[in-house]
Amino acid sequence: MNRRMFSHLFSVLILSASSLLALPASAADEPADALIKRLSTDVLDSIKADKAIQGGDVSRIVALVDAKIMPNVNFQRMTASAVGPAWRQASPEQQKRLQEEFKILLVRTYAGALTQVSDQTIEVKPMRAAAEDKEVTVRTEVKGRGDPIQLDYKLEKTPGEGAGWKIHNLNVLGVWLVETYRSQFAQEINAKGIDGLIASLTTRNKANTNAKKG
Repeated sequence: MNRRMFSHLFSVLILSASSLLALPASAADEPADALIKRLSTDVLDSIKADKAIQGGDVSRIVALVDAKIMPNVNFQRMTASAVGPAWRQASPEQQKRLQEEFKILLVRTYAGALTQVSDQTIEVKPMRAAAEDKEVTVRTEVKGRGDPIQLDYKLEKTPGEGAGWKIHNLNVLGVWLVETYRSQFAQEINAKGIDGLIASLTTRNKANTNAKKG
């Protein structure tokens, strides 16, 4: 899979939740496919109109993720799935550090891809799901120049305060994001343990930050 294409499409996921804070309370009952369709369309329009994002303003993107996106993604589940079985042996402090560094990795890695958004549109495929389902997959295609690109979301229905559908994985061209990182993280954990993975992520994030500055 082309890394640049993967980076670009993951950035669509990152921004696809950016208008959730403006949703009315009834949005908790909105079907998952309708949610993805509306948000994808709104966000693509927002990216095209935002010169700072197009210019690669990382601080603006980080602030956007913290304020609007993270509350609508089950990031603990996403991180735990990426870390794999070792997550259960990690201390609360280690789990906290893993989530922090994983979030920075994703944001910093894919921030530059936002400058690539131009004339894309999203088509949501018909979804097969029962009303009582708590886990669904929403399949979409990104259409623009060239062939349509598969972009699928896994979501879970959460109860209580902040109830609604939350994203916990993304599939680009048949490759699931969490599983991709799980194989990378497993090598680090097997070699150096949880603390080794945290150290590796920290080093990687610092390198990415310095590269951006350079």
